[in-house]
Amino acid sequence: MADRVSLVPARHAHIGAIARRMRAMDAMECRAFGRDPKTALRVGLANSAQAWTALVDGRPEAMFGVVVNSVLTGDAVPWFLGTDEVYRHGRELLAWGPGMVERLHDSSLTLRNLVSVHNSNAIRLLERWGFTVRKEVIVSGGVAFYPFEKVPG
Repeated sequence: MADRVSLVPARHAHIGAIARRMRAMDAMECRAFGRDPKTALRVGLANSAQAWTALVDGRPEAMFGVVVNSVLTGDAVPWFLGTDEVYRHGRELLAWGPGMVERLHDSSLTLRNLVSVHNSNAIRLLERWGFTVRKEVIVSGGVAFYPFEKVPG
């Protein structure tokens, strides 16, 4: 099954297919920050230093990247938005993790973002990829989130 999944540089042409079928949990997280799925993907891609698309059998199923907030402070925001299909390939996601995080995690960047407290799949994945998920609740758009981070070193 691993050969069915591939990573390619993210392109605008991938956005529609992912946005139309985005996981309900991912779409809810987008809306909590005032964006619909398509806008969230567009903004993520436009502002990312690096971004990739996960293809399953050649079809775009997830997009992810990192937005550098400040080169001076080393703060960056990793993001990952996908369809239910990409989460059906959990083994591949786990296998990609170290390579994806390495690509996102320049030695000088601290990666920080928020994940819904109800997004158990993403929380588990983040922890397996070496992120620390703090159980301190932050509310945005009526949705409870946990902060997560990965520091250099």
